[in-house]
Amino acid sequence: MDTLKKYQKIIEEILTEYIKIPYANRQLEIKLIIDRTATNYIVMTLGWEREERVHGCIIHIEIIDGKIWIQRDGTEYGIANELVAAGIPKDKIVLAFHPEDVRQYTDFAIA
Repeated sequence: MDTLKKYQKIIEEILTEYIKIPYANRQLEIKLIIDRTATNYIVMTLGWEREERVHGCIIHIEIIDGKIWIQRDGTEYGIANELVAAGIPKDKIVLAFHPEDVRQYTDFAIA
């Protein structure tokens, strides 16, 4: 299996588990949106909370030039940690939600 397909499979497996977690005391949907051609993966929440519309991104991951860019991570544990636990090296993961000058102080790739 080539690296891109391996990364796609790991990302999809991890994110699929996230959409199985229900909200406690809330009537919100969690959706996984996958664009394999553009290598974009989004977990979003939507619905209504009382009279307020809820529509937001929880996780957004892209694969760019062979690296996994985490654009948004709204999880408590950190999706990067799950990717590492699944076998993806830290130097192949970019914490894109941090400014580039901050990324150098993480154990992950800068770009």
